[in-house]
Amino acid sequence: MPVSARQLAAFADRHAGRIPFDTSPRHLAGPGDARHVTHGLAAAGWTCTSDPLSPEIALYSPDHRYNLTFAPQSPTLAWWWLQAEPTVDEFGWYAQFGELLPAEILGHVTDALIPLMPVQAQDPFRILETAGWVRDSTDTAYSPDGMCYVQQRPAKDDATVSSWSIEACQPGHGTPMGPRIWHAWFAEGTPEHVVSTFITALADPAPLQRGMYEGLGHYSAAQQPSPLTPEQVVAAHTRRLDAIRVQARAARRQQGTSLTTTPARAGVSRSAARR
Repeated sequence: MPVSARQLAAFADRHAGRIPFDTSPRHLAGPGDARHVTHGLAAAGWTCTSDPLSPEIALYSPDHRYNLTFAPQSPTLAWWWLQAEPTVDEFGWYAQFGELLPAEILGHVTDALIPLMPVQAQDPFRILETAGWVRDSTDTAYSPDGMCYVQQRPAKDDATVSSWSIEACQPGHGTPMGPRIWHAWFAEGTPEHVVSTFITALADPAPLQRGMYEGLGHYSAAQQPSPLTPEQVVAAHTRRLDAIRVQARAARRQQGTSLTTTPARAGVSRSAARR
């Protein structure tokens, strides 16, 4: 399901009329354009299986191991669901993400699922501390503005296995802080490089581009006119899709034919979600 010229033109039309503003910190930048995620997966060869007239979007990887669902009518606070079916060699896992999570951050996570992508696992807390986040315990770190935290939660029966909870919240008192803006949850068994990719994108001090009057995660997000033009924003999106397409083709060539890994039947269901 390649991204068509019509779809790229629609993306360009939306952004052509918007004056881009550099917006930071990232955790308060708002959702942005979901096509940062869906266009990237389409370029990687993922297939859309949902009804074109449905508000839900369901995308499956070429090997049918991964699936990503966007469900804006979900009764839960999670609009994005990412699931990996188990294989002979790896466990299944899942992750969920709230409505106002910046799409660019989720896009980094889905990029990490493309075969042969040069992604290496790093210590999430080291990434955060390098970016100026404050670690107040062995398992929790807070953003410099105190409005986002990352928490590692070891499993009760196996301290070597952890889940990860990330939340951006409005200012408040105590723990948790004020009302939640968005959340992310990585279940036990999520590969380390997937979690560290998310944390790297979250803690990156580089601003995200948002159009004038575009919805933010919180009014305290700082904005200033971007040196990028609308045309440059669109060109960067197109270059990313081209790079993903080349990477995906290289993966298919290396593996001989189309990916045919058959996942085991037992999977992780949404009903197992803890949050």
